[in-house]
Amino acid sequence: MTPTHTLEINGTRLWQSLMDLARIGATDKGGNCRLALTELDGQGRDLVVGWMKEAGLEITIDQVGNIFGRRPGKNPGLPPVATGSHIDTQPTGGKFDGCFGVMAGLEVMRTLQDHGIETEAPLELIIWTNEEGTRFVPVMMGSGVFCKIFPLETALSAVDVNGKSVRNELANIGYNGQAPVPDHELGSYFEAHIEQGPILEAADNVIGVVSGSLGLRWYDVTVTGMEAHAGPTPMPMRRDALYAATHLMQEVIRIALDYAPEGRGTVGVANVYPSSRNVIPGKVTFSVDLRHERADKLAEMDARLRAACTALANGTTTGYTVDVQLQDIQHFPPTPFTPELVNAVREQAEARGYSHQSIVTGAGHDAVYVARVAPTAMIFVPCKDGISHNEIEDAKPEHLEAGANVLLGALLERAGRVA
Repeated sequence: MTPTHTLEINGTRLWQSLMDLARIGATDKGGNCRLALTELDGQGRDLVVGWMKEAGLEITIDQVGNIFGRRPGKNPGLPPVATGSHIDTQPTGGKFDGCFGVMAGLEVMRTLQDHGIETEAPLELIIWTNEEGTRFVPVMMGSGVFCKIFPLETALSAVDVNGKSVRNELANIGYNGQAPVPDHELGSYFEAHIEQGPILEAADNVIGVVSGSLGLRWYDVTVTGMEAHAGPTPMPMRRDALYAATHLMQEVIRIALDYAPEGRGTVGVANVYPSSRNVIPGKVTFSVDLRHERADKLAEMDARLRAACTALANGTTTGYTVDVQLQDIQHFPPTPFTPELVNAVREQAEARGYSHQSIVTGAGHDAVYVARVAPTAMIFVPCKDGISHNEIEDAKPEHLEAGANVLLGALLERAGRVA
């Protein structure tokens, strides 16, 4: 019997599958636009499902359109050891985000079929519906319903900007499955993914052993002062909402820097009212995104932001008072992955001689939801310049092959190789 750590996937076949899928919804700049539940998404699903069937997988589609391809195990009573990701993209997406996880899982199944390998537990390859959340919200929709984060009806009733619903669009592309959500448990779950950041490439490491995901808090902030004429109003007599708001925006960055290296702080959206060249701004609205891998540290960052809002409102920061409204928008707690599975990823990287490091994910993934219902881990590989959600997103074939090999070994170890 070939040792698990020496069994390898077909890297050339993996790369070709990624390139073949990328032709569906290809953009002029070399990326992909394959929004969830569009005709192009349907074509991508049809292509991959065809490959899954050729690899001997039994296909099931649930009511939110999640696709499950099962490879039977010797003991059908055991819950499946699963892997997967998504194939929907951003409007200006790349070839690898999500797609690598699905194609890596497919290549594992093909490799096991090529070698006639049987496992004790069943294996399962999953394509989750609408991970990106570009056309429909909530994001990570398919895994969210499967993991009971929100109800099925919430997902099916969601509409896009044209009023088209998830329910109708699933039917239009032929993926309105009948299987209940969820209709089975997962024994464990591994997800392979490009890093979508610059850390692995900067360290010249091939495998990211993902220990968990950063917690996240989103806010909307409104700072209200007083509009006035820019010429006649002396500086000491102004209640400039923009000047006040910029103090808070800079505090967001200071908070993140003070909680480095895992602290994150971003102001991504800002609007100024009345947005006139010769009017002192009377109102500014902006978004705040805070992240950290530890719940206690994220709570401290939240407390500092609220204290800064209070100081700004009472005039301590600028010398004049403004109204400050801080609205909580979303809160994802930090999600640690299962140590046993994380160690399995690390051991496979070491056994195969791949340089590796521990890392946390700052982005949302289906694995973050799955971790609430099943033992979970992720495998990262580098992407060029850390760029993702961009048509120029790129990755090296040898890195993708390495990630798929680690996935292969981890799945076999977890499922129990029989022959």
